[in-house]
Amino acid sequence: MASGGAKPAIFFLLFVNLILYLIITIIASWAVNHGIEESLEQASVLSTPAKLFPIYFPFGNMATGYVVILSLLAGVVGFTTSATGMSNAAQWNASDLYAASASSLITWSLTMLAMGFACKEIHIGWSGTTLRALEALLIIVSGTQLLGMIAIHAGIEALSYGGGRV
Repeated sequence: MASGGAKPAIFFLLFVNLILYLIITIIASWAVNHGIEESLEQASVLSTPAKLFPIYFPFGNMATGYVVILSLLAGVVGFTTSATGMSNAAQWNASDLYAASASSLITWSLTMLAMGFACKEIHIGWSGTTLRALEALLIIVSGTQLLGMIAIHAGIEALSYGGGRV
């Protein structure tokens, strides 16, 4: 990937990730809010181990709590990483691209963890339409985050070997 082609690819992928992580954060925030509002009445009849988890999700299955909490964490970190990554890519020097690369690796790791629990939730069974949308978005954003990391690394290589500012 040449130096002229890496920068628009990085900006496009980071912008797509910014939007996807914003949607993930909104859906996961709704699910946490819904779980908090419904937990007082619904969790009072549960046995002791289920009462220990502070948020009871009256929808989905037993993996829903993990998916929602981890997707909220991945969404907030991913949104922040995408926004700062766009700023780092605008500077277009190696030190800023290395910072974007490191933060995108952390975000991708959190996203893969949330996606793993989403796949487990799919494997267990029944989930509502909102959770299915969250699961699908987690699977999609894990791929686009990986492509974004590859594009950032290609930009670093283009700067290092292409005679750009290092």
